[in-house]
Amino acid sequence: MRASRVTLAQVMQPEFANALGNVHGGHIMKMADEAGAMACMRHARRRVVTVAIDQMEFHQPILIGNLVTLTAEVTYAGRTSMEAAVQVVAEDPITGERVHTNNAYLVYVALDHTGTHPVPVPPLLAETPEEQARLEAGKQRQADRLARRKR
Repeated sequence: MRASRVTLAQVMQPEFANALGNVHGGHIMKMADEAGAMACMRHARRRVVTVAIDQMEFHQPILIGNLVTLTAEVTYAGRTSMEAAVQVVAEDPITGERVHTNNAYLVYVALDHTGTHPVPVPPLLAETPEEQARLEAGKQRQADRLARRKR
């Protein structure tokens, strides 16, 4: 699981924000998608496409000038799909204050070399009790997604 971990960081610029100086949620969602995709590509060693984004709530605003750090790792792997958990933290680089702004779970499917057909992915290995708990939670989220799709 930890071998898939990816960390991306970017300073928030004025073009990412609204008139109040808050970064647009869509920009953060795009960054979360990129981080999740990189974690899944690292795990599968294949190109991937996004198939679902679970609920994403913003608990704190992200401001122009904040350093935003996204940490993503694969938390579930099925036959061709993977779930990535993404954690978003905003830091004021002057004060060093760090604020956890949100989490997101995204689902990706691995593709063949043509980019048109799903292909199997390696199983996910949970090496610690904490990783095993994250894997079990990921399995449950995937089961919930599949149950919602059937309804």
